[in-house]
Amino acid sequence: MSHPARAGTAAGGVPARHDVGMDDPSTSPSRGALAGCLVADFSRVLAGPLATMMLGDLGATVVKVEHPHGDDTRQWGPPFKGSESTYFLSVNRNKRSVVLDLATPEGASDARRLAERATVLVENFRPGRLAKFGLGYEQLAATNPGLVYCSISGFGGAGTPGADLAGYDFVVQAMAGLMDITGPEGGPPTKVGVAVVDVLTGLHAAVGILAALGARQASGHGQLVEVSLMSSALASLVNQASAYLNTGTVPHAMGNRHPSIAPYETLTTKDGELAVAVGNDGQFHLLCGAIGAEDLAGDERFATNPARVAHRDQLVRQLEARLGMRPAAEWVEVLRAVGVPCGPVNDVAAAFADAERLGLEPVVDQPGADGGARSVASPLRLSRAPVTYRRPPPALGHDTDEVVAWLRTPAPAAPLEPA
Repeated sequence: MSHPARAGTAAGGVPARHDVGMDDPSTSPSRGALAGCLVADFSRVLAGPLATMMLGDLGATVVKVEHPHGDDTRQWGPPFKGSESTYFLSVNRNKRSVVLDLATPEGASDARRLAERATVLVENFRPGRLAKFGLGYEQLAATNPGLVYCSISGFGGAGTPGADLAGYDFVVQAMAGLMDITGPEGGPPTKVGVAVVDVLTGLHAAVGILAALGARQASGHGQLVEVSLMSSALASLVNQASAYLNTGTVPHAMGNRHPSIAPYETLTTKDGELAVAVGNDGQFHLLCGAIGAEDLAGDERFATNPARVAHRDQLVRQLEARLGMRPAAEWVEVLRAVGVPCGPVNDVAAAFADAERLGLEPVVDQPGADGGARSVASPLRLSRAPVTYRRPPPALGHDTDEVVAWLRTPAPAAPLEPA
């Protein structure tokens, strides 16, 4: 990790802080894999800001361009930490905030200056909207041919039938079939507990941007990267989509059960639910031995995974009869000791506590206004170019004067951040 950690947990069971100072030499931008990369972030809400935060974590200088009213998520609360919504805080560290009103000549002109100096531009306006301000891909590529321009849409780019449809995660979860395969069997379609389509789209966008930057290294040319929420959602269906595409099988919600593996679900113990993920016959034999049900391993109904899937209800009854004799926490210790994948069903607080105990250093603290911000640490671990946490999520327009002055300085200008 690129930041110091304190062992243990803070009062109230909250994971210990891993404080990151603004002047910590271990967080020098020069150590980042994307040091020297200037990202013009014209995105808002979640998918785009998540992608640009990832680039910022990797060392890029990110300038977040906001309307005078700010990113919508600044008002998405409660909860709020000080004056800022915790939603906004989740995906906007390592950025500068600049207020530019694109509807004014001055604002549009400054935005074009930024785009002409940028290495990467990310936007999620309605397709074609930015071209009205001289900020379309073809317009900018004419003067900045090395620009990697990432456009995020709901249902497809300009010229496609879905270009005019507004893209919101909840609607896409519904349309992409994700809600239909989520929730209790026989129950109503259910959304995932976070905006998972936005998250996946942001990850796809980041991968596309990094691929385009790699290609630019060889050719010197940037390119247009396009990703949509709908396409990302369909790609996220993986095995469920493959079942439909290759056999015509239309999957539906099965609660916590897996359509192709058993037992791979939550099982009831003496005091609650236990998540058990038996991925092969060897693990099933280990499970049976650990819970004192060796007879099940020799039963032809359960001898192979296809047989267990076919007789799942009978299998679960037998397993839960044994598991019901002891609490879930005890079974976790017993099953892990013999190599059976399992775990408790945590709430979010317990999840962070578990991650802390496992040494994953899941929380980053950054100083700043309103007491700074806590955020989930990047899951990336790079041995030679570690992620860095240089700036807390910015207040609206915090960096406008600095950045606008820099934009109006004739090129070449000194970088916004030291190399």
